[in-house]
Amino acid sequence: MEQSEPLPSASPAARQTRSTAWRFFLETFQTILLALVLYFLIDTVIARVRVENVSMRPTLQPGQYVLVNKLAYRLGNVQHGDIIVFHYPPNPSEDYIKRVIGLPGELVQIRDGKIFVNDQEILERYAASPPGYDGDWPVPQDALFVLGDNRNQSSDSHAWGFVPLSNIVGRALAIYWPLGDIKLLTQPFTVKAAN
Repeated sequence: MEQSEPLPSASPAARQTRSTAWRFFLETFQTILLALVLYFLIDTVIARVRVENVSMRPTLQPGQYVLVNKLAYRLGNVQHGDIIVFHYPPNPSEDYIKRVIGLPGELVQIRDGKIFVNDQEILERYAASPPGYDGDWPVPQDALFVLGDNRNQSSDSHAWGFVPLSNIVGRALAIYWPLGDIKLLTQPFTVKAAN
C-alpha cells in the first residue's frame, strides 16, 4: 500500500496575510456600520437646513446652513423669540424658518411699527426694520404666530395665517456654515417696561 503524502499546509506567512486581510475587512465593515448608525441617530435628532431667502435678515443670510433640534418641543415648550423650522401651511412640502412672536391663545397686535403681545410691547433688537403693516391676530390654541426678522420682506403669519403646532419641525440652534458665520441662535425676547 502506498502512503499518500500529506497535503502541504499554508505557510505561516500566508496564514498571517489572510488573517490580517480578514481583520482589516472586519474592522472596515464595523467602522462603516457604526458611522451609518451614528448618522441615522443624529439625523433623527438634528436636521440641517439651508437658508434660501432674505426673510430672516439680519439674523440669517441666504446660503447659511443651520442646525435644527427636532426633539426640542417633545422635551420642552415653544418660547417667544424661538427661531423655528416648520412645514409651510399652504404647501407642507416646503419648509420655512421664522421667529415665534405669538403663542397659543395670545393676541398679537401690530400698530405704527410696534408689535404688542397681550397688550405688552415687545422690543426687537433682531428685526431689520419695524413692520410697515397693522393688524390684530388672535392666535388659536393649537397654533403659533411667526414673523421673519426682515419684517417687510417676509412671507409669514401676517400674510398667510398661523402655523399649526403639528407643522413644527424643530428649533434652530446654530449657524454652522460657512465657518466664518458660526454662532448660536439665541435672542432674548423682551417686553418693554411700563412707564
